[in-house]
Amino acid sequence: MAWYVEKTWSLAVILIPVKYVVELARALGSMPGVYRVDLLTRQISAPDVHWSYGEPTEMLSPRNSEFSPQETGESSGAYIIRIPFGPRDKYVPKELLWPYIPEFVDGALSHITQMSKVLGEQIGGGRPVWPAAIHGHYADAGDAAALLSGALNVPMLFTGHSLGRDKLEQLLKQGRLWEEINAAYKIMRRIEAEELCLDTSEIIVTSTRQEIEEQWRLYDGFDRVLERKLRARIKRGVSCHGRYMPRFMVIPPGMEFCNIVHHDGDVNGEVERNEGKHSSTDPPIWSEIMRFFSNPRKPMILALARPDPKKNITTLVKAYGECHQLRELANLTLIMGNRDDLDAMSTTNAAVVLSILKLIDKYNLYGQVAYPKHHKQSDVPDIYRLAAKTKGVFINPAFIEPFGLTLIEAAAHGLPVVATKNGGPVDILRVLDNGTLVDPHDQHAIANALLKLVSDQQQWSRCRENGLKNIYLFSWPEHCKTYLSRVISCKPRGPKWQKHDNNSDSESDSPGDSLRDIQDISLNLKFSLDGEKSEGNATILEENSDDAKSNMENTVLTLARGVRRGTGKGMSTEKANEDIGSCDFSRFRKRKWIFVIAVDCNATATYIDIIKKIMEATRKEKAAGFILSTALTILEVHSLLTSEGLNLTDFDAFVCSSGSELFYPSSNSDDGPSGLPFAVDLDYRSHIEYRWGGEGLRKTLVRWAASINDKRDGESIVAEDDSGSSSYCFSFKVEDFDLIPPVKELRKLMRIQALRCHVVCSQNGRKINVIPVLASRVQALRYLFVRWGVDLSKFVVFVGECGDTDYEGLIGGAHKTVILKGLDGESRKLHASRSYPLEHVVPFDSPNVVQAEGSDVGSIKETLAKLGVVRS
Repeated sequence: MAWYVEKTWSLAVILIPVKYVVELARALGSMPGVYRVDLLTRQISAPDVHWSYGEPTEMLSPRNSEFSPQETGESSGAYIIRIPFGPRDKYVPKELLWPYIPEFVDGALSHITQMSKVLGEQIGGGRPVWPAAIHGHYADAGDAAALLSGALNVPMLFTGHSLGRDKLEQLLKQGRLWEEINAAYKIMRRIEAEELCLDTSEIIVTSTRQEIEEQWRLYDGFDRVLERKLRARIKRGVSCHGRYMPRFMVIPPGMEFCNIVHHDGDVNGEVERNEGKHSSTDPPIWSEIMRFFSNPRKPMILALARPDPKKNITTLVKAYGECHQLRELANLTLIMGNRDDLDAMSTTNAAVVLSILKLIDKYNLYGQVAYPKHHKQSDVPDIYRLAAKTKGVFINPAFIEPFGLTLIEAAAHGLPVVATKNGGPVDILRVLDNGTLVDPHDQHAIANALLKLVSDQQQWSRCRENGLKNIYLFSWPEHCKTYLSRVISCKPRGPKWQKHDNNSDSESDSPGDSLRDIQDISLNLKFSLDGEKSEGNATILEENSDDAKSNMENTVLTLARGVRRGTGKGMSTEKANEDIGSCDFSRFRKRKWIFVIAVDCNATATYIDIIKKIMEATRKEKAAGFILSTALTILEVHSLLTSEGLNLTDFDAFVCSSGSELFYPSSNSDDGPSGLPFAVDLDYRSHIEYRWGGEGLRKTLVRWAASINDKRDGESIVAEDDSGSSSYCFSFKVEDFDLIPPVKELRKLMRIQALRCHVVCSQNGRKINVIPVLASRVQALRYLFVRWGVDLSKFVVFVGECGDTDYEGLIGGAHKTVILKGLDGESRKLHASRSYPLEHVVPFDSPNVVQAEGSDVGSIKETLAKLGVVRS
């Protein structure tokens, strides 16, 4: 395969270190074709945390891999890179990390850009070497990976491990209140991050099919039926009308088997435990278990799980207790974690243990059931060995098991298994063929399956041999082979600074590589507009092939009239590129400070006033620059500034249309009725166009607006704003914000129909901008860092107390933020329908975030002095 000969650099992003991800990075770093793997996590220097977590870099030495790297280099291998963010001197639980993720993203972006230059010198022939992929693990890191992927235009993969919607359902079933759950787990922010991962990921990696069919199905952005239809259409070369779905790949976790040693006497059926005799060389845990049994020679049925109701251990005990033949043939061992006192355990876990003790007494199972109070993690392999030595069986009777790592561990030690038919064990036993699946609710089926294995030595031996033979299909090398084959199937992307990019078509982002059942799926793709996932009475969106997005060379930038889709008189692509070439971007890097005016004012007079005040407060800073960041179009910006006599060349850049357009002042443009003195950054357009729905998205939005108006008897509540729209921004005017659904509902509707976009409400609810999912005002600043090398810590972003619905993204990160009081008071209602409070996501306690007492020149100067930006 190609990845054997091509050098790649991969990134794994995880905010809380987890052993599995560390081992994955280590294993990937040993694979041929992979030059370097960086595992990005948080740097913590706290007295209650091990000192190693404060080390900025740690190299992961490879472990006994069946492969040896074909070539090594100065920076090759796998590394843990710890990025400082959040409070420096204390551990922060993952539920409280959300406000600091932008700071992590900026720190990670700085590391990646530096490393790309280093690797470029070593293996890239002097040209930067960018990561082949960015992989986020868990929701918080997935959120960070999505931002990094967008800032770098690099393919993203995501593994949820544990999903928020599934957790929310389970907690609600336990009687927990929604408000309590959201406060404790920040669950709505977590769910939104997972939805964003669906929007931006090319591949979603899961351990089992159960995760896809039972957990991911709960999300707005994923629909199994729609995914198959999109796959079918792509396969046949039929337009998907701007719809995109990530590919879902089942890749079982890898394991390390080199430390597992099978002793010759392990499977002889002779366990010297009767009459108190045992070998001094036996592990201590063996005697701790065997002391429970009156006849330790019997085969051992082993269950290893925490005392949680979901693990269904009580049903296992009932099945064993009521099957006299099974009791005669085998002992039962229950390893249920560690406990000192039932009263000290959680109420739920204590109730399970107490129920088991009562069942042991009810069925008089003394001398037949072992339930030790303590064991160490290092004892677990010895426990498996003991069960195998007695020719026993491992059982996992959980009601549902997301994966089933213990089944693989048991098989690696030569144990046949009985497992629940719900979840991951289905996939595992399909590969290992070393046991039986059972209905966890049927105690008779459980007893019969166990009885057959312990009584039929021929079947027991066959299952044991199958397990040992097939277990290496779950090894790290096998995992990495499959994983890397999926990574190279992604369309290569990365930062590209070219005048003309003909490779902008992203139809190759196929939702999957499996075409099972495609013949049964209609190719007449239908989408409903009522927000339901079912096909129902969906209408066909009729589009001609001519509506497809044209190549960048044919796109005409229209500034004088602001006409959508470049159909008016304006500036050609070639002219725009010439103008960018004439701009002096070296001044960006020379700036001591760059002041970003991102205040979302509804009143024009207030907006102009605050721009003038900020420029007045900073006028003594000779090495300073200015960027205007707004929901307005460039035409509106030009009209606004020139009408007030402001010099356009005082600004270094203009981030317009909520972050979907980036312009620079240019002396080469003809200032007059047919042109404006700006140059458009076409590289930025190419950078953000990933998964942009184009005309298919626009038509859906127009139908959505029509459906809103129809509910008001044809009254024009929402209307397409042609003058405010462009190739990468569809704008709509809103007459009454209170009469339309919240922004989150429109975002949900688009996700249900697999339209990936970023919905921004501005001007106190009077304007809606729909832009590419990778675009935003803050992402435009990160683009300037990657493209022109502008230090993010030099940015000082001015915002109001609230603002447009992209407000939260502008606060936090490596840049400094000044919050001006007394502005945007009316905009507060834009945030009233938010699923989570701003405090869950905004780092108001950060030293980089300061609130000004007012919006006058004196208050602004005083605040900037606190930040060390200007002299007081």
